[in-house]
Amino acid sequence: MKLYIYDHCPFCVKARMIFGLKNLPVELIVMLNDDEQMPKKLIGQKMAPILQKADGSAIPESMDIVRLVDKQDREPLLNGKNNPAISEWLRRVNGYINKLLIPRIADASFAEFATPEARRYFRDKKQASIGDFAELRKHSSGLIKNISDDLRQLDKLIVKANAVNGELSEDDINLFPLLRSLTLVAGIEWPSRVADYRDNMAKQTQINLLSSIAA
Repeated sequence: MKLYIYDHCPFCVKARMIFGLKNLPVELIVMLNDDEQMPKKLIGQKMAPILQKADGSAIPESMDIVRLVDKQDREPLLNGKNNPAISEWLRRVNGYINKLLIPRIADASFAEFATPEARRYFRDKKQASIGDFAELRKHSSGLIKNISDDLRQLDKLIVKANAVNGELSEDDINLFPLLRSLTLVAGIEWPSRVADYRDNMAKQTQINLLSSIAA
């Protein structure tokens, strides 16, 4: 199978996670951010991730991919119950976090930005939707304080380092990609249980964190 992704994309991380958790082989193909033809050829529109199955058919939507891969061997891993408090935490944080993340993503050395045109495509699209990156960066210190405070609240919700609710669930698939994205931001204060969970999930899913390119 082939998984078409952008490395920075949290939805793509969701799809990658299930392959790592189940130790299943998959060919990762990082698309250039301005490549509209490849995704349109596969599914008729520009989006990611896209899973191309062995028979050549392709499906989008991260959670559809996760559920398909998790259940295809009839031994699903994501059997744990979800915690509404995790969903609420994610809803609150997702209300503001892109203002902190996206300006940094636009400058980082991701493979989807391998050409100047691909990086410019991302910058132009995102600035049109969330605002001027230079202006957003002026608010970084306040946003870093906000997420550090919110991470302290999350710390109280983590049951185990290898599964946020004690048993692997879709909450893990939703939570880890955001934590991984946050490792791109220098200066965040990570509580111990959140940091342990973040690092453990990175190992379990075989997905690198972004600390080495944090800014």
